[in-house]
Amino acid sequence: MNRTQPPNPPVIGAVVIGRNEAARLGRALASVRDQIATIVYVDSGSQDASREIAASLGVDVVRLPIGSGFTAARARNAGFARLRILLPAVDLVQFVDGDCDLEPGWVAAATAFLRAVPDAAVVCGRRRERFPDASRYNRLCDHEWDTRIGRTESCGGDALFRAHAFAAVDGFCDTLIAGEEPELCHRLSRAGWTIHRIDHAMTRHDAAMTRFGQWWQRNRRSGYAHAQALTMRDGLDTRLLRIVASNIFWSTPVGWPLWPLLWLRLLVRRGALYATYTTIGKLPHLHGQIDYWSRQRRLIEYK
Repeated sequence: MNRTQPPNPPVIGAVVIGRNEAARLGRALASVRDQIATIVYVDSGSQDASREIAASLGVDVVRLPIGSGFTAARARNAGFARLRILLPAVDLVQFVDGDCDLEPGWVAAATAFLRAVPDAAVVCGRRRERFPDASRYNRLCDHEWDTRIGRTESCGGDALFRAHAFAAVDGFCDTLIAGEEPELCHRLSRAGWTIHRIDHAMTRHDAAMTRFGQWWQRNRRSGYAHAQALTMRDGLDTRLLRIVASNIFWSTPVGWPLWPLLWLRLLVRRGALYATYTTIGKLPHLHGQIDYWSRQRRLIEYK
């Protein structure tokens, strides 16, 4: 594993992905352009003006073919491949979702961290919801992003990667419809790299979730991803096994009488809103697991 630091300031590029994000994409791309000159936007079958918006801002646009189905993992890999053509000497790659804005100063802080920690393959920071008070579902997302600082097991979709570490493990797994970041970080860790989260504002996310059905679909997608990732690791990942087993137990009649105990335990940790929806969320998570086990493999969208 090559951990040699580039002798000069690193060459940095960005990959932004999106699908029907015209309402947010212009702002997202502008926030990235303020910090990174070379940007690739990968579009996954948008039916709005997303591609036109990106092109009007001078961003290189990749239109993802429909053939193999759309996943964030596939889009990011396609963007990375295109970026390496545009910037053959690229050292660092910032991935950003099209519904997120890059916070000022993030790239400089993240770059300094990677230069100081040679075995770090990826660094992420604080992701926050843009409109946490717009709905309870947005607030739940804001809770979700509030994670531990320091060395960690995985990053999210917005993160700064070492290009050679990303390439060495063949990037994201194209077939995962969600949970592609923990799976990639698992492979990076096995290759000897470390993953870190630093206490610095990174992105503002616009979940735009106002309906219960959207929340259900998002959790269903997570359940699908957990089952798929566990299968990919031959059922040997104890953390994933616990998650999948927990969803089964709490979502079936044997677990229902104990829901008040689960709710109280979660209440102490994060409050009533988190406790209520995490408890109920066991149901769509199991729904997603069943989708995977029954081979209903398709994109699950919540927007």
